[in-house]
Amino acid sequence: MLDFPYDTAPAPGEVVTVRPGLLWARLSLPFRLDHVNVYFIEDDTGWVIVDTGIDNKVGRAQWRALFDGPLKDFRFSGLLVTHHHPDHIGLAGWLCSTLEIPLIASRTAFLSAMNFYNSPELLAATAYSRFYGSHGMTPEIAALVSTQGQEYMRMLSKPPFTYRRIQDGDILELGTRRFKVLTGDGHCPEQVMLYLPEEGLFLAADQVIEKISPNVSVMAFEPAGDPLGSFIESLGRIQREVCDDVLVLSGHRLPFYGLHDRCADLIAHHEERCDIIREAVLSEPKSAADLVPIMFPRALSPHEMSFAFTEVLAHTNNLVARGGYTWVDRGNGTQAIAMA
Repeated sequence: MLDFPYDTAPAPGEVVTVRPGLLWARLSLPFRLDHVNVYFIEDDTGWVIVDTGIDNKVGRAQWRALFDGPLKDFRFSGLLVTHHHPDHIGLAGWLCSTLEIPLIASRTAFLSAMNFYNSPELLAATAYSRFYGSHGMTPEIAALVSTQGQEYMRMLSKPPFTYRRIQDGDILELGTRRFKVLTGDGHCPEQVMLYLPEEGLFLAADQVIEKISPNVSVMAFEPAGDPLGSFIESLGRIQREVCDDVLVLSGHRLPFYGLHDRCADLIAHHEERCDIIREAVLSEPKSAADLVPIMFPRALSPHEMSFAFTEVLAHTNNLVARGGYTWVDRGNGTQAIAMA
């Protein structure tokens, strides 16, 4: 059972004081998940920003509203990004340049953002079309998804050239607070979370969110990866190492109490998704494309289709990795999952 200390979130341009020296704001996103949470932690020489929103006109305007409004005359000392997805790192370059502050990030987040910004061919339509096509998507849908569906990953301002690395096990000192740095995989490699047991605070990024599960996806550059296995392992570690009574501050939706129950719910949710696949392939092997409308029966935009398809593949790859299921060649250039 989760407990919510806040009934509503701050509107764009507003901030909420969670604790002395810890603020919460929210920025808009042009997707079904229409917002991202950002936080501000007071340091000895100013405030450290946590996460950024995507790089678009609305995002920059909402930051300016914060700087001209509730954060007017604030001094900022750094920007910490939890992971490389554009809703969390998209405006890092612009904020670091505008405020003249350093970037704090995991090595994975920094290098991934640099790669996606400087090498847009990483998301080239042909590479993604081949990936989707090998798992049963028609060429027409694969071409649409690989172009429109991946535009999200390009919503980045030019990243800073340097950064301060943080990694799992570090102690990050911000003012009088000493946060333990944890990292987790699955939703994103080396996603940074901050744990402050003395105050019962856990900044969970996108690893643990109330009500919804973060997207867990297989990407074209690691087609045999098992991100779902990594995600489940990370949730188990959180249950072991982070106290249950913390206030969870996530990258989306509302802060809550009930961390361990939420981790257990997420694990159960993904096992239920695996059960759907088990049931679906009892009669015959099915490709990932066959399974998308079974797991996501509503109409999907190209952006949503790219997430749905790669999340289906995360569950099929996990079933194969756990044993009892295998990939079979259909003989037409596509593959399907089947009982071993």
